[in-house]
Amino acid sequence: MQTLDQCALGAAVEVDHVVGDDPLSQRLVALGFWPDARIMVEQCAPLGDPTLYSLHGYRLALRRDEAVRVVVRAVVG
Repeated sequence: MQTLDQCALGAAVEVDHVVGDDPLSQRLVALGFWPDARIMVEQCAPLGDPTLYSLHGYRLALRRDEAVRVVVRAVVG
């Protein structure tokens, strides 16, 4: 497993879990980062931060320090 910030552009992954129980982690879960949610890594800013992800039919930009909280696995099949 890896964290969302480690995924390459164009990668399709599924959420395993969100680390922590602080307000940021709770916000990520509220935004749709729950187990088995599929995420596509779409774009990265010129200096590498933030990165644009798509999930549940919408697009969301996360900074690296936010994306490191989301543990993901490769999509199978």
